[in-house]
Amino acid sequence: MIDFSLSAEQLELQSMVRKFTKAEISPFMQQWDEDHHFDLGVVNKLADLGLMGVCIPEQYGGAGMDYNALAIVCEELEYGDTAYRTAVSVHTGLNSMTLLQWGSEEQKEQYLKPQAEGKKVAAFGLTEPNAGSDAGALQTRAIKDGDSYILNGAKIWISMADYADNFLIFATVDPDKKHRGITAFIVEREFPGVTTRPIKGKLGIHGGNTGEVILEDVRVPAANRLGEEGEGFKIAMSALDNGRFTVAAGATGLTRACLDASVKYAHERHTFGVEIGKHQLVQQMIAKMEAGYQTSQLLVYRAGWLKNQGVRNTRETSLAKWISSDIAFESASDAIQVHGAYGYSNEYPVERYMRNAKALVIYEGTREIHTVMQAEYALGYRQDRPLNKMLPAWNGQ
Repeated sequence: MIDFSLSAEQLELQSMVRKFTKAEISPFMQQWDEDHHFDLGVVNKLADLGLMGVCIPEQYGGAGMDYNALAIVCEELEYGDTAYRTAVSVHTGLNSMTLLQWGSEEQKEQYLKPQAEGKKVAAFGLTEPNAGSDAGALQTRAIKDGDSYILNGAKIWISMADYADNFLIFATVDPDKKHRGITAFIVEREFPGVTTRPIKGKLGIHGGNTGEVILEDVRVPAANRLGEEGEGFKIAMSALDNGRFTVAAGATGLTRACLDASVKYAHERHTFGVEIGKHQLVQQMIAKMEAGYQTSQLLVYRAGWLKNQGVRNTRETSLAKWISSDIAFESASDAIQVHGAYGYSNEYPVERYMRNAKALVIYEGTREIHTVMQAEYALGYRQDRPLNKMLPAWNGQ
């Protein structure tokens, strides 16, 4: 039986993260956004609360909660701002959960455990200047040299690039093999030849860090290869199932933020002698946000439920990411409309919500990619098979 009601433990988690966001993020976010400032201290505090490894088993340094607990954390953090949900997405969803699924016991002990404990910050490096949606076109090379690989290339649009201690980097051992040549590597910032630089001039997520990762003759021990040679594409796609799940959960929080801001303003603002909330066209926009929030949350919790069962959920997670991200962007646009001219200024947070929401329909698979995926599933052109290494089902401990 599927039951999406929150357990007592989940409700306690939700309350804790909600209070944290209200105290540690929301009061400062407008200024941080204006200053393009990312506060690593917030991440350190999240680590102190056990939230950087909330769904990682206790034996690997995590809190041992289920995958919907991760969704709760992401929804609440994005309610404050996309920047800090993104930090959890890349650290936990894209990197740590991938190590949990594909890593050897030695790799889990060396890398996953300190990440889950929040002692190390992790990032994910797949996208390149000429390889985004077409992951098979990546150009970063990995050449075997004895008991090491030499990596050369560049990654772009990497969240937490300037703060991460560890990167999950994808490179090809043979470009002629396209997808079948892609291989995954755990790369430490301290490895000689690794440099990063921030990307300036972004439309949104001004309070977050996004950058490039440059690899110049980086020697990576063969022991840091994740999986086998040529398994990198499967590993990357499984990682995206987790990353997209966190983005969908975050988008749900952004929709709720738009709804709450619009309801508040609709009560405060008066036109024609009444609150603007009395006007049916304003009610229509608020009703759409409410429906969108409920829809998004259900899609996210369904994907999380499948993760908890250890069932492949690529189709369901793709749908959750596509729909919730679109709803968040539409909700942000409507929230500005509810606020009128004030919504167009940074006097209210809704203009930041809209700038941030645009990223959601681009990264972790554009809306167009997810549209194609859903059509191919419906038409029978695409079918998922269990991976040889599945994300562990939640054991309830």
